[in-house]
Amino acid sequence: MKEIIRNYILQEFYKAEDTEKLKDDTPLISSRVIDSISALQMVEFLEKEFNFEFQAHEVDQEHLD
Repeated sequence: MKEIIRNYILQEFYKAEDTEKLKDDTPLISSRVIDSISALQMVEFLEKEFNFEFQAHEVDQEHLD
């Protein structure tokens, strides 16, 4: 699961030359890897890929960072 998510983030939100900057503990929103629109795209991907649904209160900076 971790590798699928990592690959998605790298493919969708990183330039090829910046892929080494993504670490397991990189905060996605506060480090500006993703913005609010990208966060929604990622939530949609996760829900479809892993067949679950986020609750509204789970889609915030604290949970997606």
